[in-house]
Formats: sequence, structure tokens, C-alpha cells
Amino acid sequence: MERRRAPRPERRDTIGDRHWRADLRRALGCALAFLCLTVPLDAVAGPLTPRRAALWLLLAVIVLALLHPDRVTAGDGWLAVRGPLRERRVRTDALTVVRQSPGVSRLLLLCDAHGRWLELDPRVLEANPLLWHRLEAGARRSRTAGTFREGAEVLRRLGERIDGTAARAVLDASGIG
Repeated sequence: MERRRAPRPERRDTIGDRHWRADLRRALGCALAFLCLTVPLDAVAGPLTPRRAALWLLLAVIVLALLHPDRVTAGDGWLAVRGPLRERRVRTDALTVVRQSPGVSRLLLLCDAHGRWLELDPRVLEANPLLWHRLEAGARRSRTAGTFREGAEVLRRLGERIDGTAARAVLDASGIG
């Protein structure tokens, strides 16, 4: 059975994580700092051979891959998370399940009626209210369509936390809070 890919959205309709570029710069900076610290230290310990320099470069690339932030984008009826190797996309207007993983990471798992799924850090939604709005609007359409079976409570709690954070930010900005 061949899986069909979701159609690519138009760019003007797409909303993205506004902090992604800064997070990527931070990851690049950490990888570069790792390389800038290890190569001179290795050179002090003995002559730096091309083989050892390549090893340090490879380790810096691994550091970058580990710290590389996922890019979260959303449009009308869809949400996508793109990592360094692949992109996962769900139809938010056909959501079936939303779960939050237990433990420290507390990732959200979103599944749609077409069998697609993705994992998402809820802090990205907290930091980007427009992304949250797109997810919430899609979930409402899923409820109306009858596909949404599990996870309304998870979204409600997340919405309360995001709305509380947004209200605090408005009060702080206005000087009232």
C-alpha cells in the first residue's frame, strides 16, 4: 500500500516557530565552541594529525545534530515538525488522538485519521500562540467532524497554561502586572 503525501501548503498561509532561528544559531554556536575548544587542546597534547582533526570535526557535527531544534510550522488544518532528517505532518482537522508523554520531556503525541503522527514539545506552542491557535482550531474541527476520540483534556490543560502565560505577558508589558 502506497502512502500519499499531504499536499504542500502555500508559504503565505504558513506560521512558524518564531524562536527557531535563534535556537539553531545557539546549536551552531555550541558545536563551533566544542570544535574551537577541542582542536587546540588536542594540538597542545601532541601534533594534530588530519585524522584526529577529522574526528573532532565529526564529533562537532554530532553535537550539532543532537542540539538541532525541530522546526514547527502550521497552516490551515495541518501541523508539521521538521527535524534534521525528516518531516512529520498531521492533519489537525482530522485529529484522532492527542497524548502527553509522562516523565521529564512531556512531549505531545498527535495522531490523525490518515495514520500520520508527530511528537511536539509543548513549550513551542506556549512560546508561539499563533501555532497554538492553529492546533486548537483544527482540534475543534476534528471534534465537530467526530474524528477526535482522545486527548481533549490534554489540550484543555495546555490551553489554560498558554492563555495564562499570554495574559501574564500582556499584564507585564502594560506595567500592570
